Amino acid sequence: MQKITSCLWFDGNAEDAVKFYTSVFKNSKTGKIFRYDEASSKASGQPEGSVLTVEFEIEGYKFLGLNGGPVFKFNPSISFFVITRDDDEVDFLWKKFSDGGKVLMELNKYDWSKKYGWVEDKFGLSWQLMLTEDNAKQKIVPSLLFVDKVYGKAEEAMNYYTSVFKNGKVEGVYKYGPDYKPNDENAVMYGDFVIEGSKFAAMDSTKDHGFNFNEAVSFIVDCKDQTEVDYFWNKFTADGGEESMCGWLKDKYGVSWQITPKILVDMLNDKDAAKAKEVMQAMLQMKKIDIAEIKRAYKGK
Repeated sequence: MQKITSCLWFDGNAEDAVKFYTSVFKNSKTGKIFRYDEASSKASGQPEGSVLTVEFEIEGYKFLGLNGGPVFKFNPSISFFVITRDDDEVDFLWKKFSDGGKVLMELNKYDWSKKYGWVEDKFGLSWQLMLTEDNAKQKIVPSLLFVDKVYGKAEEAMNYYTSVFKNGKVEGVYKYGPDYKPNDENAVMYGDFVIEGSKFAAMDSTKDHGFNFNEAVSFIVDCKDQTEVDYFWNKFTADGGEESMCGWLKDKYGVSWQITPKILVDMLNDKDAAKAKEVMQAMLQMKKIDIAEIKRAYKGK
């Protein structure tokens, strides 16, 4: 089971985006759709009854599309690799993503791949398409780009994340070396690491990008109990992170995480709309999720 899910923040068009992504990738499917109730609508300013979240999966990797309004916009600080051995698939995806999108690095031959390109799709989400000769165990890989004030911290961050999560391992770190100025030779050109069975990539870039990590892409940590919620919440915030609301926080690098107990999701999806509403109202008052409190709200106490 995928413990860490990538959450994508859209401005009212999550359903359209999910339809697009699940049509582009052959191995894909759409899951549950959750709608704004009265309490969440009032808190967010989104229309009651409109789509709040859409679960979807592409190539075995789970995403959540969230309609959160115009507050946060995608940028290339977090992108998604598509790693494939199929040359035709790279061309197909490039055509689909570049239509109405923006080319960040031309589809071409590079030192690291016979065919690679970086593109921003029509919804603003960034993808790195890479042809490989290897059999990739994970086809969709989220990638963190460390720039501006966190430039040069990619390797440190990989070691940090693999220490926070109990099942973590840095698999590879490739430095720029002396031939890729103006990047520092000890900065990370490409690194990959695994936490809780999911692969991530990390890179440094010294260029003047004008963007940083934000809440447009966050990572949901599926927690089994309050002990696990407390552990991740306390670890990320004590190490220089920043608390937000409804289980959201930022780590010391500015990457956003949602520390979410499974029971909260189950209760919000309860068939009894009145119970789900009470749980939603309770959650909206919280920073760190308190399972005992949401259970009391669920029971109407």
